[in-house]
Amino acid sequence: MTRVAYAPLSVHLVLLVVQLIFGVNHVVAKAVLARVPPLAVAGLRALVATPLPLGLGWWRDRRLPARRQLPMLAVLGLTGVFANQVLFIEGLKRSTATNAAILQLSIPAFAVAVSLLLRVERVSASRIAGVALAIAGAVAMLRPSQLVLGGEALIGNLLLLANCLSYACFLVLQRPLLAELPWRTMIGWAFAFGGGAVLALSAPSLLALPVSSLPARTWGGLAYIVICATAVGYLLNTWAVQRSSPVTAAVYITAQPVVATALAVLLLGETPGVGEAVGFVLIVAGLALVHRGQPEPR
Repeated sequence: MTRVAYAPLSVHLVLLVVQLIFGVNHVVAKAVLARVPPLAVAGLRALVATPLPLGLGWWRDRRLPARRQLPMLAVLGLTGVFANQVLFIEGLKRSTATNAAILQLSIPAFAVAVSLLLRVERVSASRIAGVALAIAGAVAMLRPSQLVLGGEALIGNLLLLANCLSYACFLVLQRPLLAELPWRTMIGWAFAFGGGAVLALSAPSLLALPVSSLPARTWGGLAYIVICATAVGYLLNTWAVQRSSPVTAAVYITAQPVVATALAVLLLGETPGVGEAVGFVLIVAGLALVHRGQPEPR
């Protein structure tokens, strides 16, 4: 049985930190892709990040999954690691960081749909309304008129949408298994399956990577992608899903525009306008509705 061992405020703070990490990753990854092929980036993520959650799970939990749990762990690795990482990086290469941020807003809607379809989580009318409010607020802040649709960006956008669907499936499907396995063990074995598949696909790109010619800034960006946006981001998000719900974790993606606006105000001296204010209110109201209608973890 899942136990809520931490105050709800801790869970919300962790989910906000996760969105800060993932939000920054859009910009960092786009800069890295100017010098590193997409599959090489995905391969480095798998090569370096996979041992971290797997080793942490064994060090802290000392537990192996049961044989009957391995197929679901393989599905989680396929959706949350392999498809999520490959589709995201290939889509981002062909599209823009702004497009990626806007299309990420489809994840909460996908998560609600998958939860209802598979009956993994009870989604009340108030939670659906909260998701809709939060998405509307994020759209108001991101200004979807900036979405680039033509040329190669169309293929990139489709890949990013497929990435969003795969990640939503990963969020929802992990919840039943989190009632049986420690969260560190679950995410570690998901990485073992998914990371192995990523390495198999990306091996030629990794071997052809001109390691010695990459500048220090690119290596710094790769370090952020591998450590922060992959190992730390996945671990924190799984910790939070176990103590809340997949829909709650998914709807926090709408907080990324709030984080971006706050950073712009603090670091760049920008002044938020009416759209940002309206969006912020809608996002907060949506998150409040989702939290109020959240079922107790089983």
